Amino acid sequence: MKRAKHQDVFAVQPPGKDAPEPKQLRKQAGDWLKQRRADAELSQADLAARLGLKYYTFISQVENGFSRVPTELIGAWADQLGLEQRAFARHLLMYYEPELYRLLFGAESK
Repeated sequence: MKRAKHQDVFAVQPPGKDAPEPKQLRKQAGDWLKQRRADAELSQADLAARLGLKYYTFISQVENGFSRVPTELIGAWADQLGLEQRAFARHLLMYYEPELYRLLFGAESK
């Protein structure tokens, strides 16, 4: 299921003052990542292999909110999903570090 080119995969409002708990935010990030992987028509095993990961179960852990995309893999992860690295990193920051995101970018989305 390919996403139309005109759809903005980064169009989500940043968490507000009543932001969910970090665990909930990681789960939301994981749901978003899972959809991007599906859009790229990759299985968890495919993505893990392309990222040079030994175990595909790490992808599952990230998508289920038990782990985060490691900083050193953000660029490669974005590339494998066909997404622009900077926008991908910024979007993940919104989930993983919402206060830092707010300080850097204010209330703007993307």
